Amino acid sequence: MRNINEDTITQAVLASMDDRCDSRLRTIITSLVQHLHSFVRDIKLTEAEWLKAIQFLTEAGHITDDKRQEFILLSDTLGLSMLVMALNHKKPTHCTEATVFGPFYVEGAPEYENGADIANGARGEPCFVSGQIRGLDGTPVSGARIDVWQSDEDGFYDVQRSSDGSGSAAHQARGRLYSGIDGKFQFRSILAEAYPIPHDGPVGRMLEALGRHPWRPAHLHFMIVAPGYETLITHVFRDGDKYLDSDAVFGVRSTLITDWVEHDPGVAPDGTKMKKPFYTVNYDFVLNPAEVHA
Repeated sequence: MRNINEDTITQAVLASMDDRCDSRLRTIITSLVQHLHSFVRDIKLTEAEWLKAIQFLTEAGHITDDKRQEFILLSDTLGLSMLVMALNHKKPTHCTEATVFGPFYVEGAPEYENGADIANGARGEPCFVSGQIRGLDGTPVSGARIDVWQSDEDGFYDVQRSSDGSGSAAHQARGRLYSGIDGKFQFRSILAEAYPIPHDGPVGRMLEALGRHPWRPAHLHFMIVAPGYETLITHVFRDGDKYLDSDAVFGVRSTLITDWVEHDPGVAPDGTKMKKPFYTVNYDFVLNPAEVHA
């Protein structure tokens, strides 16, 4: 490995890997090294630019903690998250499309009965959400585990808010429930609003330098898990939002857009007498059967 130069270094790096290493790891690293080296040669990367890139990644690491994942934001805003999602979740035409997971899912969300209020004091106009979960053949899926989460009207998720004094963030506009025997579900939350992704860190500075905005169109996050079916991670987007065609993380799909219907004061779907206007949204999910391996 002596006298390596710009023409021979790529092969030298590839040759340094032990033949006994994991074959998939070898495939990934081989392609990564080849593409990185080609990229550097193609743009004739300067030492100053290389150092700036290292500093950018270092800052992303420093700002990442248990409430903020800057590397997911970076992946999302470069379209990488959506590309990986699309490659790994190809579905039949009539199945609900998957989209990006996002950085604000948390384990341990509270469980609720169907029809419950999951807002838990989150700021926003009242909204009643309903739908049905079915298989590709139209069969209702009962007992499906439904995780749902969203931001409040100020554009913040509960994990971005200050703690409730107990040392952990209070769960708001987030919860877990299960579909009924007919595959149906319903809950009360708040109106979905557009919001900017966190842009006070290195990813935000990158977007600004590129002349891009940090906004996401209004949406609800869903993760649906049911035996015999592929797990579905997706959003439901609010029709009419001005950012539907310029989502900062490239997650919008036309099949995931639906109407949020505004209602005058009156009786809500759960029988509650509402003294102010409220919204309803209904969306049905179609799950893809899981592959059966012999």
